[in-house]
Amino acid sequence: MTDAMISKAEARELINDLFEEEALIIGGLVAVHQVEDDLVWRLVKNLDVIRGKVLRRLEDKSSADGDGASARRTNLKPHPAIEDFLLALRRT
Repeated sequence: MTDAMISKAEARELINDLFEEEALIIGGLVAVHQVEDDLVWRLVKNLDVIRGKVLRRLEDKSSADGDGASARRTNLKPHPAIEDFLLALRRT
């Protein structure tokens, strides 16, 4: 039986590739739609923060659970497209 584990370097590369694709998608949308410059900067900054968290988690698998990330400051309902995407992610 072969082991399906990948190295941390391979995982890091996959994560960075994923975020690169997301950035290209956002760039394409921004190129064809009028989007506030501030919104684009905030979105990309938040994507980078998320990428950093994932990479740190990869490096330190022993990170403590319940770090408060689940606490929400607001109760805004996500856009239906975002909601559908999140539901699809949780089903896999």
